[in-house]
This record gives sequence, C-alpha cells and structure tokens, in this order.
Amino acid sequence: MLKSRGIIKGINLGGWMSQCDYSRERLDNFVKENDIKQIADWGFDHVRLPIDYNIVQNNDGSVIEDGYNRIDKVVELCRKYGLKLVIDLHKTAGFSFDFGEPESGFFDNKEYQERFYILWEEIARRYGHDTDNIVFELLNEVTDEAFIGKWNEISDICIGRIRKIAPEVIILLGSYHNNAADTVQFLNAPHDDRVVYNFHCYEPLKFTHQGATWTPDIIPGERMKFEDSETSEAYFEELFSTAISTAEKYGTTLYCGEYGVIDVVSAEDSLKWFKVINKVFSKHGISRAVWNYKEMDFGISDSKYDSNREEILKYL
Repeated sequence: MLKSRGIIKGINLGGWMSQCDYSRERLDNFVKENDIKQIADWGFDHVRLPIDYNIVQNNDGSVIEDGYNRIDKVVELCRKYGLKLVIDLHKTAGFSFDFGEPESGFFDNKEYQERFYILWEEIARRYGHDTDNIVFELLNEVTDEAFIGKWNEISDICIGRIRKIAPEVIILLGSYHNNAADTVQFLNAPHDDRVVYNFHCYEPLKFTHQGATWTPDIIPGERMKFEDSETSEAYFEELFSTAISTAEKYGTTLYCGEYGVIDVVSAEDSLKWFKVINKVFSKHGISRAVWNYKEMDFGISDSKYDSNREEILKYL
C-alpha cells in the first residue's frame, strides 16, 4: 500500500517540532531547505515529521496558525525535492510517550480525546486531499498495555472522523509498549483498507540504546558490541512474525516509523545492525523511516558517520 505510493525508505525529522524547547530559534533553524535537499540527494523517498500538539493547538483547542504555516513550508519543500511526507502526532494533550512528561489522563478524559479528534480533523482539512504525497500517523508510541482497549476505541473514532473529510488518505496505526512489533497483534482489525499497521524497532535495546539516560531500562554505563548482541536475521524474523501475520490476516501492510542506533555505538557496529534489519525489511516489503536525520543522539547526518555514511545509506 505504501510502496505503491512511493513510500519505502524515509528518515525522521525528530527534534524540530517535537521533543524540543519550541523556541523560535529552534523552529526556524533546526531544519532548513538544504537539509531537505540533502535527504533527497541521499536517496530517501519520504520524511516523517513528528509534531507536538502545542505546535498547532492552543489549550482551548483553537488553531495556532503559525504552526500550520510551518507544516505548510515542509509540504512545499517536500514537493520541491520529490519527497513524500508522514505527519506524525508525537504528543497530544494528556499523553506523551516520554518518561517524566507531565502530560497524562488522555485515555480516560473525554475532553482530551475530543481535542485529539478536532486536531486530526483540522489536519485532514488542510492536508488530507494530497493522498499521493501525505500520510497521517495518529499517535506516537502508546505506552502501557492497560491503554490498548481504550486506544482501539479512540483510534477507530478518530479514523471515522478523519474519513468524513479525507476518505482516501493512508493512516498509520501503532500499538502499545511504544509501538512494539509484537503488540501489533492486539490492534483491532483496520477501520478500512487505507489503514497500515505501524511499529518501531530499537531491539535489542541494550545494544541500540546503550548509554541512554532517559529510560529506566538501560544502565547508562554498560556497553555492548554488535557480536555480543545476538542480533541476526532470525532474531528480527521472530520479532516481527506476529506483526507480519496480523497484517497479512487483515490484508494490510507494515511501516516501521522508527529504528536506529545511538551515537555511543561505533559507526562500524551500527552498519552491521542496519545491514541485518534491512534484509528483513526488504524481504517482507516493510516501509520504514530511520531515526533520526540530525542530532537527538541518533543523527545520520552527524559526524559519527562521516567515515562510512555512503555505505550506511545503502541499508536504511
């Protein structure tokens, strides 16, 4: 479904309109036109743009035009350089995947849920007609297993409301445990034939996130070589198996919206990981977007990859 629209190999623009300080300096300068051109020149066919709700929506639910003007500019630049665009809602009122964020209550609060629906209706009005070039991702990384029942209900209502405005746009839908591949099986059957199941992959976490200080699952001082990580094609085949079978059962496809290796890991070891996961993505026709274009501890454009970037790009 995504492949038919030329959406196969992408890269994230994380840290620009999400997970940032929201300063004008950041919003104006973190990603510029030359960055979008570089992404196209590297051979990517799309970008995934994470946005936080407060970029485009005030606390009373009203529209922030400046935020939409910024998205408009991204749309224009993507068209100029022949890139497709995934608009990803990274944070909504009442919910954030980030450990320690103050947002909470979304899954039990009708007011927060209505703001979520209204936000997506506005996005649909503005961008939902460009179905060849733009894809919607409802919400980044639902966390707790306890949320999946409510999330299935909320996402179905939201898709129904989007469909009244944008009946043909492709919508990406992920599950709990931060979009884990093995939780795709717990999503409801797709609302319609324009819904694609979405997952993220940073496994094994002790390899890809070694040194990370923002998750309680990692001891920051521990280090692991690729050879010690037990990563293999068989590992990813098993990890993705239920997501693949669930997508096949319902006649849809898969998208991996995030995957990558932290900058603590050497460029050589990172390349080994990318080579292995790429084989499994390619075998099963899984479209994807690597995390991240720039900085955020995972930047493909950062100096870490100066020695082997040309090789790395073959396996993203």
